[in-house]
Amino acid sequence: MRKSFALALIIGFASLSSTAFSQTPELAPGYYLVVGAYAKTRESAAQAYTQQLKQQGKEATYGFNTGRGLYFVYLQYYTSLRTSLLEMTAVRKQEAFKDAWIRVVPGDIAALQPPGKKVTTTPVVETPPVTPETTPSENPQEPTTPGDGIVVTDNPEIVQYKVMTLGNTEVFLSVYNARNDRIVDGTVQVIDTDRAHPITRVKGNEYLNLPDPKSKSGQLTLICDIFGYRKLQQEINYPLPLADTVKPYIDLVGTTVVINFDMVRYHPGDIATLYNVYFYNDAAIMQPESKYELNSLLQLMQENSRYRIRLHGHTNGNYHGKLLTMGPDKKFFSLDGAKQSTGSAKDLSHHRADVIKQYLVANGIDASRIEIKAWGGKRPLYDKRSANAKKNVRVEVEILEE
Repeated sequence: MRKSFALALIIGFASLSSTAFSQTPELAPGYYLVVGAYAKTRESAAQAYTQQLKQQGKEATYGFNTGRGLYFVYLQYYTSLRTSLLEMTAVRKQEAFKDAWIRVVPGDIAALQPPGKKVTTTPVVETPPVTPETTPSENPQEPTTPGDGIVVTDNPEIVQYKVMTLGNTEVFLSVYNARNDRIVDGTVQVIDTDRAHPITRVKGNEYLNLPDPKSKSGQLTLICDIFGYRKLQQEINYPLPLADTVKPYIDLVGTTVVINFDMVRYHPGDIATLYNVYFYNDAAIMQPESKYELNSLLQLMQENSRYRIRLHGHTNGNYHGKLLTMGPDKKFFSLDGAKQSTGSAKDLSHHRADVIKQYLVANGIDASRIEIKAWGGKRPLYDKRSANAKKNVRVEVEILEE
């Protein structure tokens, strides 16, 4: 739906020369009031639309977002979510920008500013209602009540608005670490509270419509469980979200319901599992899809130099046999050049924890901040013959100091 209003401009301006534009900047973390989005092969279209908006007197700019692989044309950049949403509501009143939206780029937003753009941080101030004592009379000849100085006018017509539910209202899940002004990238699990049944998983920091649980209470439970942060759970009612705006974590900004997840980093004693770090069979070598969660752990260690952790390695059962480890070329995510030997389940769990330590050290983390504990198959989560037995193969992160 959004972006559609910009498509008609692509054909007419696609031939515009790119020489008039400087090198395309990467969008810095923050909130962007976006009016157009284009594939990475359509930069000329983004340039054309930007130029057309500038000719109309708009402060338009465009930039590339590697995370989404798109060029975004935007009118303004903000470091405040509330300010951006209020401005979006105002801009949508213009027919040309009725589908404008806020594009969120995760990361540290403090002291950042995209090239050539003014950063808006001051919240939009909404004018308070004028009291009767200060309300001017539209007709100076209208009678007043003797002695009180208050103008008497007819009551305005009562307008009945459509009942707001989550079925007709945009929701924005703000996943944010306010302690360091960081927009956190991650997902939120949506659960039917009455039945304790997972419905779906949605991406944070984006607009969406939450699903209807079709239950008696209409209650939804939202769980944000992102590695590096303590799990956070919020509740909202599907048919009556306005009643929930009294909750400290829910705001109504314009016509958007904002559910805030103020994420908190782990504290000493917390133990988290690297569920999305995967190993090749019989190997202490990680599969490429492990990089995202590994980099989340790396970011945790970089963010606070006082963190000390212990990596607990676990396997499924009392394995003994072939064992593959990294060769001298340090290929963390490939079996090429791997060394083969034999070993026990405890050996395998030790090497798997150690390869994570080596990855962190290779990326600048002091080795003295990382301890290793190998358990083999002594602490399974499930029976080794169960359908969930694969979850016994894991590395856990224990926070020792912060």
